[in-house]
Amino acid sequence: MIIGIDLGTTHSEVACVEQGIPRILSDRGQKLLPSVVGLDEQGHLLVGQTAKNQALLFPERTIQSVKRLMGTDQTITLGDQTFSPQEISALILKRLKAIAEQASGQGIEQAVVTVPAHFSEAARQATYQAGEIAGLSIVRMINEPTAAALAYGLDKKTAATVLVYDLGGGTFDVSIVRIENGVTEVLANNGNTQLGGDDFDRQIVDFLLDHLRQQFNVDVSHNPQVMARLLRAAEQAKIQLSDYPFARIEAEYLLQHDGLPVNLSVELSRVEFEAMIAPAVQETMAWVQDTLKQARLKAEAIDDILLVGGSSRIPCIRRYLFDAFSIEARADVDPELCVAQGAAIQAALIEGQAIDSLLIDVAPYSYGCSVIGSLNGQFYPFQYVPIIAKNTPLPVSKSEAFETSYDNQDFVDIAIYQGESSDALENIKIGEFRVEGLAPAPAGSIIIVTLSLDLNGLLTVTAVEKATGLEKSITIEQALARLEPEAIEQAQQKITALFGHLENGSRFQPLETEFQPEQIPEIVTAEQIVQQAEVLCLGLSDSECAALQKLIDACKAQIAQQDIAGLEHSTAALKEKLLQHSH
Repeated sequence: MIIGIDLGTTHSEVACVEQGIPRILSDRGQKLLPSVVGLDEQGHLLVGQTAKNQALLFPERTIQSVKRLMGTDQTITLGDQTFSPQEISALILKRLKAIAEQASGQGIEQAVVTVPAHFSEAARQATYQAGEIAGLSIVRMINEPTAAALAYGLDKKTAATVLVYDLGGGTFDVSIVRIENGVTEVLANNGNTQLGGDDFDRQIVDFLLDHLRQQFNVDVSHNPQVMARLLRAAEQAKIQLSDYPFARIEAEYLLQHDGLPVNLSVELSRVEFEAMIAPAVQETMAWVQDTLKQARLKAEAIDDILLVGGSSRIPCIRRYLFDAFSIEARADVDPELCVAQGAAIQAALIEGQAIDSLLIDVAPYSYGCSVIGSLNGQFYPFQYVPIIAKNTPLPVSKSEAFETSYDNQDFVDIAIYQGESSDALENIKIGEFRVEGLAPAPAGSIIIVTLSLDLNGLLTVTAVEKATGLEKSITIEQALARLEPEAIEQAQQKITALFGHLENGSRFQPLETEFQPEQIPEIVTAEQIVQQAEVLCLGLSDSECAALQKLIDACKAQIAQQDIAGLEHSTAALKEKLLQHSH
């Protein structure tokens, strides 16, 4: 068997192909092996998580990010012993080899190993030497963006120009590759070997240090034990914020100060975190633009964007990339595992195995809800906010935070849609429910909406009032069911027939029930326009809303009296007001 190895700066993985499907081999349930090597107090070797655990406490006996030293003649000292970068990498490779042998029950002697596209010849040669030291013959060395393209199945495309955005724990790389007839050519490569998710962790740690100084008047930055706990808490918070809008960071009894225990408990929002890291993310986008220039391409030439590296999961990165290229980055393969999977595919191809697709279940649509917001720069009461993005691997659970619209709002209606349009009414509504009994509070009270989609197509939607914990949820069955093109067209025609278009093309909220035969069409239309106007009031000033409210009240009175003649005049006046505010 030939195995595939991603020898990473922060984490490494090993994979093989079984029955045509690439599989990551785990060590006691863990698929990611920290690329950390150390010696304990007795001089015993530590590789992986145990070495990472002691890194901050005993940095003189631990080495991280050795990949950055490959190809140099730098000497690494651990305790009273010295090592070359090749020897440290060999220890990591040897541990991966052992994991593969335990999983497969056979001896492993050959491997395909991935390296960054920008790796020098000296660094590549050092990697070959590390394999020899570890007892592995490296039968092929492939570039990491090539491996990612294999994992995403792009080798099966006739032709494509692909941007690979690789943001790992310790480094950032961006590559533009051309794939044609199964051949992958790197057109340009760039990046920063000193920028990655570890830097984001340290920014959260700085936030925690400031919090401790303000709350307890204590500086713990020189306490290695406390710093180790803060760094681990920061990493966990960063991971949580990729899926949830808030992370509660807690650590009991960090130390004793003035005779009292110091307990950490602070909340960090995704908005705050993304503001912290915005300069670094913007720097990665500058590298992206520079790489485009290097390849002599414009953004429109990119057919696919592949996300690689755990830190590429951070939601704002997808937004930055979409703003730059107007296409959604691919997320249907785990960004932390796709390079190892690609290496395994290359290994299987060398062995002559037949390779199937990855067979990863993904969300066929985006799923989200309708909010009062804006569309095309104008106020619009039915802006669509995706919560689960199309092609996200299943099962998945994602959350977003929303705010109430006016003071003392005592209920919220949650309408769930599937689709890709920014206009919720152009998507397919698949469920709705109301959360009642909200606590009296000024506008801006937080409501957290969580969508959880499983492999069987069950979509669970939960809304929680953050301040009180008030919660309500529904389960939507067959959320994965795909509509045929004809059904989609029929649904669009139905929406158009029911809701109509105003002259400027804007759409407003429909009634929640379809027309019934016994209903009077003029009254139904009036009710619809009144509802639209009431929603519009939420986005207006008090004086503007007061003027509109007079027309709303007049319409309601005529509806109650079924005054069809009077409704014709008042609905026309109300419709004119709606058109004025839609521009």
